[in-house]
Amino acid sequence: MQGDTQESRGASNGLRAQSAPRLLKAACTHSAHPAQLVFIPIVMLDTDKSLDRSPPDDAQSPRGSSTDLDRQLELDGVRKFNRLGWKRLTVVLFVEAIALGSLSLPAAFATLGMVAGIICAVGIGFIATYASYEVGAVKLKYPEVENYGDIGRLLLGEWGFWLVTVSFMCGMLLNVGSHCLTGTIALADITRSDICGVVFGAVSAVVLFVLALPPAFADIAILGYIDIVSILVAIGITLIATGIQQSKQPGGIQSSDWSAWPAEEIDFSSAMVAINNIVFAYSFAIALPSFMSEMHTPKHYVKSVCTLGVFQTFLYTVIGSVIYAFVGKSVQAPALLSAGPVVSRIAFGIALPVIFISGSINISIGVRYIHGNMYRNSLVRYVNSKRGWITWIMLVAVCTTISWIVSEAIPVFTTILSISGALLNSGLCYYVPSLVWFFLVREGSWYSRRNWRRALMNLFVFLFGIGVLGCGMYANIVVLIRETRDGVSGRPFACSKS
Repeated sequence: MQGDTQESRGASNGLRAQSAPRLLKAACTHSAHPAQLVFIPIVMLDTDKSLDRSPPDDAQSPRGSSTDLDRQLELDGVRKFNRLGWKRLTVVLFVEAIALGSLSLPAAFATLGMVAGIICAVGIGFIATYASYEVGAVKLKYPEVENYGDIGRLLLGEWGFWLVTVSFMCGMLLNVGSHCLTGTIALADITRSDICGVVFGAVSAVVLFVLALPPAFADIAILGYIDIVSILVAIGITLIATGIQQSKQPGGIQSSDWSAWPAEEIDFSSAMVAINNIVFAYSFAIALPSFMSEMHTPKHYVKSVCTLGVFQTFLYTVIGSVIYAFVGKSVQAPALLSAGPVVSRIAFGIALPVIFISGSINISIGVRYIHGNMYRNSLVRYVNSKRGWITWIMLVAVCTTISWIVSEAIPVFTTILSISGALLNSGLCYYVPSLVWFFLVREGSWYSRRNWRRALMNLFVFLFGIGVLGCGMYANIVVLIRETRDGVSGRPFACSKS
């Protein structure tokens, strides 16, 4: 009899343990009004001693104990980080993807020529969109994946996690560094003052830090609408201004010196750096697992990826080809500098939101990556407690500072994009997603009737990524040495930027 009682009690506890996650999920799905939730005094949020352990069963603690606080914090945290739908995901991806990369495309077209530029813009856009689809497929098959590092762990174990983590963070820091550098160039161009560029760089870093403080991507998506309007208006002004500017030249627009083919003096290294910049412009797969972790319906990511891919490819092709056709071989990077001294100041002023908002979301991606792994099994990861906010703010400050140092150490816009594109994005956005399909997503043999087309596509993506890595890094080294020798590139921590 006693054994039956113990068995019944154990079964009851087991049933309660199994139903708890379902209750939590149901509560999040129905999104109960805050007034219906248990009231918790704000002073209790400072009680962080219990945050590093999982809440025990209800039967093991009295009502009103720290367990109730733990459950409330977890419920609030899950709700806070589970609000992203596919439309907001599209906005967040737009903010993360369509920013500085678009401003380097006309200069890339000037190096490659119109024909090769259009082929690269469309072709790389298709490859990047497909690779991003494969990254999302991993998240659907392995729901426990919360960021790109978890994919590395699935592929190669613990050292794979750290390899991907280092690559991921370096890529994010270089990306934010390019935003910080562009902010420096923009502020210097707008003010036309004698203030040292290092000061403008510090100001840019502070703005990036403040905008990166919101921890949830759904909150940042609100700023994304401002970002989208900012970049589209700035690009539109640049397109119109460069067209009017060229029409006033003798011979009109027909007098532009654009060419369908690469210039004879262009060598392999210069052409490869231009391709690296296009690769960088399409690199949005890195952040996709992190974004999908906050989606309430992750399978809808396909809508976001396809929408962004089509729009991004169209926009990049138009920006690169039209501005290059108007300005010709003298087009600058960022492209806003080619709009003339007065209009470029206006365009940069309008583009300031996209420079800083897009940069801040990349900081948030990197910090969410670190913070989420540091506190994977702790309520601190929800950033709704004193310790959560302190650690979050500290990580944002550290990442922003490192990115500012990077922007000062590599003060050339196209070079910093090219290094990131060849060394890091070639893997995380191209050849790693293809390996992911072969080793994690594929079901059945690769040469089966339903798999062979997808296998060939992933093999092509893999070879493309490896080619960008090898040839791209060789080109970066050659061009960086040449520009430093010829005095084309700026000096680290110098007052003037290029």
